[in-house]
Amino acid sequence: MSSDLPRPRGSLTPDRPLDTLTWLRVGGPADWLFQPADTADLADFLAALDPGVPVFPMGVGSNLIVRDGGIRGVVIRLGRAFNTVEIEREIVTAGAAALDAQVARRAAEAGLDLTFLRTIPGSIGGAVRMNAGCYGSYLADHLIDAEAVTRDGRIVVLTPDDLSFAYRQTLLPADWVITRARLRAAPGDPDALHARMADQLVRRDASQPTRDRSAGSTFRNPAGFSSTGLPDDSHDLKAWSLIDRAGLRGHSWGGAQMSEKHPNFLLNTGGATAAELEALGELVRRRVLEDSGHDLEWEVIRIGDPAPDEG
Repeated sequence: MSSDLPRPRGSLTPDRPLDTLTWLRVGGPADWLFQPADTADLADFLAALDPGVPVFPMGVGSNLIVRDGGIRGVVIRLGRAFNTVEIEREIVTAGAAALDAQVARRAAEAGLDLTFLRTIPGSIGGAVRMNAGCYGSYLADHLIDAEAVTRDGRIVVLTPDDLSFAYRQTLLPADWVITRARLRAAPGDPDALHARMADQLVRRDASQPTRDRSAGSTFRNPAGFSSTGLPDDSHDLKAWSLIDRAGLRGHSWGGAQMSEKHPNFLLNTGGATAAELEALGELVRRRVLEDSGHDLEWEVIRIGDPAPDEG
């Protein structure tokens, strides 16, 4: 790739390995990793960047498999300038790099209920893009608007209608970069909100492999909604239940494994390659389709090129 790129105020690093930036700890290098100084720096860089150069916005890598050959083009990762959390009355304004858990905690301290975010891995930018949710609540239920920088460097404000929220997806173009979101939250007692989040953490740790190297839920639920956490929650069309029924709880491929504790969690047990993780995921999809007729859709984002020897 040409080194004739715009010169930003932020950090622009060539041939940057991405394995250390993903929760699964796999992946080859990005041609370039860009960490903008602020929104204006990001907008100016994208406006000046050759339109033919691919761009991939990367959050904290919590639901991402970067293939072993790496990513062609520019990977954009937002840093400290984008992780602020500001609260005014019932409105929480969070930078896209602010962690979901951080936003939930800060809101609770101010007596605002965004507790559903507490156990969601990742950052607010990814939560908007994927319409993150659990316990029956979704980001779409709270979003007022989101600021983004388009591929050609325009700064735009997007409403929920612009994003067309659906289960685990939006219509946001893949190369647009979310920079902040404004969320509306209902009031609540801070002590009660913190107690609820503590209970959520206990329940999560009891059912999910939180101490293992994973990327959260691997596949979307065919039911088209996340767990509610209520006693009457149905598991018939939950991805984990279909995987379990197909006999794949704990199944492994090289260093990759479907968790024994929660079979919809794909694990790197140590030394797995991205190819092994993806191959195990595709095996699971084939077996579940054969067993139940359900075609599981990846929730984990897979991007990049295979290693050269993989063809």
